[in-house]
Amino acid sequence: MDLISALKFLKLKETPTAWVDEVWDLEFTELKALDGVTEEELAASRDGEFRTLYQCLLACAADQQQQSSIWATLGENEVSIKSLVAMLSFFVLAGKAKMANVQQRVSSLHAASVYLLLLGIPGSIANKVFHEVLLDTCAELTSHCWPQDFGKKRKKDGLKSSQAEGKRSKPQRRDSFEMEVDEAEEDEVEEELHFSGQDLIKIRDALVLLVQSLLRLLETFPLKDRPECASNCTQIFSKLLYFEPVIGELTFAAKQDITKLKSVPEMAFYGLQLLCLPKHGDQNESLQRVFHRLLYVILMMNKGKRGNPSLLVISQAVLSTRYKAIHFVCHLFCELKELVLPFLQILLQHICFQMVEKNEFRSHGAQAVGMLTSQMESEDYAGFIKWLSKFSRSSKMVHRLFSVDVVMVLLEQPERRAEECQDAALACFLPHKFLIQNLLFTRRMDNSPTVQGHTLACLAQCLELSSLNATRAVHNLFSSSEETNQMGADSNVDVANLGWHFCRQLTQKDVSYYIFDAAKENLALLLRRVEDSKTNVRKSALVGLLKHDVIPMSWETLATLCERCRDPAVSVKKKALQCVGELLAAKPECRVMQNAWLQGVVPAVVDSESSVQDKALEALDQMLLSQVKLYSPSRHMDFSQRLTWDLLSLLCQECQNLSRYFSRAFTIWSKQNKFTPTFITNLISHTEAEHAAGAWLLLSKVVASSPKLPYGNILDAWDNMISSKDVAVMTCCHILSVMGDIAAHLNDDTKERIVSDLMSWLKTFTLSLEVICAAVETLCQLGRSEDIKQTQDFLNNHCGELVSVCEAYLAGIILSENGTQNLDEELMVKHLHTLGVASLHCPAKVTKRTVLLVESVLTSHSDKLDELPASLPVSQFRTNSLLTKVRAHGVITLGKLCLQHEELAQKYLPVFARELEVGTEIAVRNNVVVIMCDLCVRYTNIVDHYIPNISACLRDNEAVIREQTLIMLTNLLQEGFVKWKGSLFFRFMVALVDPVPAIASLCEYCLLHLLLKKNPEMFSQHFIECIFHFNSYSKHKSYNKFSQSERERFWFSLKGAQHRDKRFRIYRFLLEHFTDAQRFNISNKINLMVLALFADQELPLDADGAEILSETFNVLSLKEMKLQALSNAAGGAKGEEQEEEEKMATMAKAVLQAAQRKVVSQVQKKAFIENTVPLIISLKRLLEQKRSPVLRDLMAYLQVTMQDFRNEVKELLSADEQLAAEVEFALKTAEKEREMEEEMEKCNLTGDTRTPTAQKSLLKMSLPLCFRAPGLRQWNVQSPFRQRKKSSKV
Repeated sequence: MDLISALKFLKLKETPTAWVDEVWDLEFTELKALDGVTEEELAASRDGEFRTLYQCLLACAADQQQQSSIWATLGENEVSIKSLVAMLSFFVLAGKAKMANVQQRVSSLHAASVYLLLLGIPGSIANKVFHEVLLDTCAELTSHCWPQDFGKKRKKDGLKSSQAEGKRSKPQRRDSFEMEVDEAEEDEVEEELHFSGQDLIKIRDALVLLVQSLLRLLETFPLKDRPECASNCTQIFSKLLYFEPVIGELTFAAKQDITKLKSVPEMAFYGLQLLCLPKHGDQNESLQRVFHRLLYVILMMNKGKRGNPSLLVISQAVLSTRYKAIHFVCHLFCELKELVLPFLQILLQHICFQMVEKNEFRSHGAQAVGMLTSQMESEDYAGFIKWLSKFSRSSKMVHRLFSVDVVMVLLEQPERRAEECQDAALACFLPHKFLIQNLLFTRRMDNSPTVQGHTLACLAQCLELSSLNATRAVHNLFSSSEETNQMGADSNVDVANLGWHFCRQLTQKDVSYYIFDAAKENLALLLRRVEDSKTNVRKSALVGLLKHDVIPMSWETLATLCERCRDPAVSVKKKALQCVGELLAAKPECRVMQNAWLQGVVPAVVDSESSVQDKALEALDQMLLSQVKLYSPSRHMDFSQRLTWDLLSLLCQECQNLSRYFSRAFTIWSKQNKFTPTFITNLISHTEAEHAAGAWLLLSKVVASSPKLPYGNILDAWDNMISSKDVAVMTCCHILSVMGDIAAHLNDDTKERIVSDLMSWLKTFTLSLEVICAAVETLCQLGRSEDIKQTQDFLNNHCGELVSVCEAYLAGIILSENGTQNLDEELMVKHLHTLGVASLHCPAKVTKRTVLLVESVLTSHSDKLDELPASLPVSQFRTNSLLTKVRAHGVITLGKLCLQHEELAQKYLPVFARELEVGTEIAVRNNVVVIMCDLCVRYTNIVDHYIPNISACLRDNEAVIREQTLIMLTNLLQEGFVKWKGSLFFRFMVALVDPVPAIASLCEYCLLHLLLKKNPEMFSQHFIECIFHFNSYSKHKSYNKFSQSERERFWFSLKGAQHRDKRFRIYRFLLEHFTDAQRFNISNKINLMVLALFADQELPLDADGAEILSETFNVLSLKEMKLQALSNAAGGAKGEEQEEEEKMATMAKAVLQAAQRKVVSQVQKKAFIENTVPLIISLKRLLEQKRSPVLRDLMAYLQVTMQDFRNEVKELLSADEQLAAEVEFALKTAEKEREMEEEMEKCNLTGDTRTPTAQKSLLKMSLPLCFRAPGLRQWNVQSPFRQRKKSSKV
């Protein structure tokens, strides 16, 4: 079919000339309607007619001879080129409309294909076929004609971007009329347009034809003088990359057969490649346009014509397109090398600068940087590393965070050798050691906890890299030996990379010394990070702290790790448990490591979080229970079994303090039926081995929950223990515990024999104190029966016999004239201890003579003790020569007697209380504290009167007594035996500032994690009274009115300037754990109960009053007093980092928080105006009259408070215009001083000595960052958003 016949369906000769002229006059920007009949006839045209026309033109265009004859043929047949172009534009614009149906869209695409094909034929310019607007319109049909998310409403802006500078992108401003029209049109499209699968196939085929036509045009038609058209084509091709998935790999050949390109994205990549050819303009500008569009494909962002780019939802299709875009960039670099290199460098900079904080985007972005840099030569790669080193010190947190990700990706690449770089100045940037020690490790001190945590986690990952140099570089940070050896040949070494900045050269001896210090400092820093206030930092530090021998296995280091097993954060506890498990697996023979594992894991079985409990139980089960196999002397134990018995041996010796936690684990396991008969048989087989102590420990825990046991083997072990003299103390205790647990299963004859053995054993008084307690407990279990009276008779007979024996011994010592001479101290202590333990089970056998004899241990005047005053302390009785150790055990025994006899408790409590005041023996006073607290449980009402005497020990001169008192009182408060009455709370507060840090830390733990949960209002109820109490001010009508002795008042007073830091440490501690409601209420209460009384002169403004008022203003000025909701809002204004670190899950949450802040701010403002301002004005006038120095504190408080109402000072202080003017002036002065300090700080910053967050001006360099011409090869770290608008701008 010839060309003229193919054109007949367009009815060009019937088209009115006026219509054609009007279309050209409008420059193809609007659809100009034809008469109704012509439009109906044109609408009836079919796809085949357009395809026939296309094939005719394609055949003519392919034939070199016919190309020039096409225009002559059209002229000979009176076919107007102008009319043809106008008619094609009619179809094109009709399909572009949003309401276009399938046929209109297909015809539009076909008409555009015909136009592009016609435009590519030589002579089209001369025949006036080309029109720039129509060309752009035809190319844009790829997006207009293809339905975008048909059948459902499109989401505007997709996922909001958190990138740019950590801020959410602002919505684009549009006129209200435009928005209403657009929304109405979209609703109509949603309601009326529905496309079937066949419809979509038709549109897709027509779209493919259009893209092929555009490619043919680019192969023949130069766009050198039409940069706008080239830019438009670049944008269109970049959008088509997402059109459909591509099966298989793409090949980017320089010349391809268009008909063999199967997918639209494949055609789009070929189109981008064609646009980079010289015939389409300056290649630098072409590459600039292409790389700019591919930037957002690699970043997985959607960049519109206006506004910030928005993030795409990551899917397999998006990831696949990104991967192919990276390979396309690599292909261009391989083909054009030096021409592409500057734009590749700028592309890498833009990827780094525009990266967002989201983990998934950062990970893929770092991989892209790694793939692109792998194509570079070593010298260019070193230049990028140098730039990255500066970029890693950016003021923006997300930049520093992303630099860490990039370093980790680069470390996975093969290490480049320094010899490959011709520039000696850049060669130092190539080794992996530089990446680890100069880029990665320096971020460990970052001000952002997010960056700190991520850096520490990445340092741990470096130890798992295949590169030995990378692993060695991490080890060298904490070890000096190898580093020193490597530097032996160099006498002049700069140690700036190790943390110091010297201006002189160091000798080898100096270098060794400083490297050792650097390793020591690095270790200390990591240990501090493990105790950081931020959860993610502690968790990340744990990952690499003690991994693979990086850190020396010392107890000081491992103790830090054990403490993290009791961290407040659940995730940190779990990570710490995992770390100690991995370390034990790596160093199973290290006894220090075994001890650390037990100290970390065993206490976790009583953790408040069930998941932590389960993890600890699982670890104990795996290490201890599962490795108990049947023992045979001839069989060699494997590695795991030896570790099990080593751990159990430690539990019997150095870790006896863990027994209570260990017992809790067995209580849980017994409910899970873990102790099978096979396990018991295997366990008993170990009771005669070298490690029998561990076997008896396990058996003592499991025997109570095991129904059947080989009692014969246990009785044999009992007989051996009785006859042997070298059985370990703990083993004896465990055997006695087993005997007590199996007592119910023994016959009477066996019981009598064991009881007889026990009594004989106890009467020898050669047993240790622990064994005496265990033996008496076993004796009681052997005598236990269903008849309570029979059980008590047994205890009276046997325990009473022990009491009689001890009484006789004490009488022989005390009542004889020379009894105390040549006294066996140990024997005396054992008799006292046996007496105390036995008397608890037979109170009826304790006579007055027994009590008097125990009293006589403390004084020689036992026969006249009743005549002595009740308040006389134990230390004042004494005229005997008994040692302190004996007297300390005598006090304990006397306390046990008091537990059974109330009249003795009433008699001796005053004595004990007096001893706490004037006693000089530490052991005696310590035991008195324990006795009085135990008596408080039994006789709560009686001992309650003496709680002030006990709590006074919180200021004792001896740290051990302060610690013991703190623990005992906390237990009583937890159980409810003691209430927060009188001065008890304030004495706990004084313990917060104890000179021994361990006691202060223990007090903080007790208050926050044990006591505050029981009484959440505890801190706020006592806060105001703290101000009066610690300043010893008693003139207030309500506060500080409880009774205290002068001695106690002096001990617990924190009055004076020398104690100011301690007082404010207490205030801050309390305020930090207030809720916003409590902060608000306490502010109002301070106004009412303090400021108002001074303003009304109910409290005198004397020297003491001035101190109280001054302190009150200072407390109100504390940042901890500020409402948390408002503090968060203010914090967000001081930097973008805080907002990034908060990572709000949804926009709804942000809106809700903003609304809450607004409400809280309004409530606070109202309360400030109504309650505070009148008081402040009155106080200011009063202080001015008295010329009081407190006026300075008042003004300082106003200055701090008015920061929240910076623009409302005159309104809030309208009642006192002078005060408002003074406050405004103070605010301006403070602001200027703050700005001046910042400027001075910037001026003082130089080179690499700057801290990460202080380098505000580091990234503000003079050269603009854009896709530059090839001549600018210098790396730049200025943000791509800080550039002037230029014609060559991206």
